[in-house]
Amino acid sequence: MTITFAHPWILTALAVIPLLVVWYVLRYRKQHSAIQYSNFAMLQALPKTFRQKLRPLPFALRLLAIAAVIVALARPQSMLSFEKMKVEGIDIVMSLDVSGSMLAEDFKPNRLEAAKSVAQEFIDGRPNDRIGLVVFAGETFTQVPLTIDHRVLSEQLAKVKSGNLRDGTALGDGLATAINRIKDSKAKSKVIILLTDGVNNQGSVDPQSAAEIAAMYNIRLYTIGVGKMGMAPYPFRDQFGRIHYQNVKVEIDEALLRTMAGSTDHGQYFRATDKKSLRSIFQQIDQMEKTRIDASQYSQTKDEFMPLLIVALCCLLAEILTETLLLRRI
Repeated sequence: MTITFAHPWILTALAVIPLLVVWYVLRYRKQHSAIQYSNFAMLQALPKTFRQKLRPLPFALRLLAIAAVIVALARPQSMLSFEKMKVEGIDIVMSLDVSGSMLAEDFKPNRLEAAKSVAQEFIDGRPNDRIGLVVFAGETFTQVPLTIDHRVLSEQLAKVKSGNLRDGTALGDGLATAINRIKDSKAKSKVIILLTDGVNNQGSVDPQSAAEIAAMYNIRLYTIGVGKMGMAPYPFRDQFGRIHYQNVKVEIDEALLRTMAGSTDHGQYFRATDKKSLRSIFQQIDQMEKTRIDASQYSQTKDEFMPLLIVALCCLLAEILTETLLLRRI
């Protein structure tokens, strides 16, 4: 709830309050008693009575009443508002290649860690969507099913590493597993992002057949090829555990990835040659797959001047009672 004023300029009249206080102090100092005494030094040692302490009270009550009336004239209003949102998100499954070649260091620190970092940024930018994670190499594994709990998703993404699955590149199996995780979704839009750096050489499902199945379920497929053009440094460990680097040829079946994406409605293939371009690709996908949010706002304004008028009236009554009963003068 917020408080606003219909006539806020009236509040400038509150400046009269400190002026009245100054007037009261000056007036009090100039007052003379009805009976004059030559010396009242011995009376100064006497403690102040209760009535003496209450002497400024009527004036204070009057100031409070004036302030309350001024604020009431400004018409304070309370505003109750709420926003009702209907969020219709998009279900997204990321299918991530974790084969040994993803350890190549043409991306820093390597392809896999760069992909994880950019994927995390993508997840952070889509808090209203259910997102799942599938990893594949020579075989496939569902790391996280579709979930809105992005904290759990981020924790599991951070744990992804190469070497836990049989090596190889099973593009068809990686896509088929992602399809199986999203095909029964009721979301308006279903999306799979498949990221790989190799050529299909493992698995039991043909990649093109998997893409056609995705199209049957109205799933849009974005494929991303990761790797620089030409040669890339790849770390090898010798028998003594020492790491050596060797340049290996970057081989990505771009024709297949392009055909797979084109088999689905508005699917698209992208090529990332460094982390910057990979980030740009995810940003493009993010823009193309924004969630639809229907929001309706409601607000109610209510005048709140009546309590202030009641306070002013009570202060005036208290002032009258104080002067006539407690501080009555003869």
